[in-house]
Amino acid sequence: MASKNVRQMWAAKLAGGGLAGAKPGAGKLSGLAVGTVVPVSAVRKAAGPAGHPLAGAMRVSFSGQVLGVDPSLRGTGLALIEFKSGRDPVLLRCRTVKVHPKKSMAFALGEISKAVTEFLEGSEVRHVALEQTIYVQNFQTAQILGAARGAAIAAAALHGHEEVWEYAPLRVKQAVVGAGRASKEQMARTVMALLGHGRQLASDEADAAGVALCHAFTWRG
Repeated sequence: MASKNVRQMWAAKLAGGGLAGAKPGAGKLSGLAVGTVVPVSAVRKAAGPAGHPLAGAMRVSFSGQVLGVDPSLRGTGLALIEFKSGRDPVLLRCRTVKVHPKKSMAFALGEISKAVTEFLEGSEVRHVALEQTIYVQNFQTAQILGAARGAAIAAAALHGHEEVWEYAPLRVKQAVVGAGRASKEQMARTVMALLGHGRQLASDEADAAGVALCHAFTWRG
């Protein structure tokens, strides 16, 4: 949980201009409950260029490492992010689990499980968060995505993570970008800006990082 000074600092910044489109008094961070979602765009506008757009909100919601997973049979994204009070989030490691289309489904699921295991074994992951599948074109696609999701969840469970958090894409975008209908490009740019990352993240890795950021920003414990 953030110190009182951190809350007061962000309350003062937000009180000056207020959150865009908010009701009077709604822009004071000190009055928000721990874990409350504040749109990034609104905080960025109120805080100005000197302030990290999510710094105040993240510091009062979560501390530890989060493994974000964007499940897909042929291109699962993984991103491990560390959150600490008083410091911006740090991307420790990321990867896209690419599986050739000619490889069998069983092989692909094994690769997903293996990759998640590697991330968990070499780090001190506190929570695992996945992007939830909401809409699919047909039943077969739903089965495939469900299998990929299951492989990741099973690997996490075997390493002591019996509870895995899932977030709908709209919720992730709302928490990270500030707009539930944001494009994948907007999502990737915002994620890289929040992490201060110097290189271009692959699309699946950016999505996985977004899930981890969403979890840390909205988790209530």
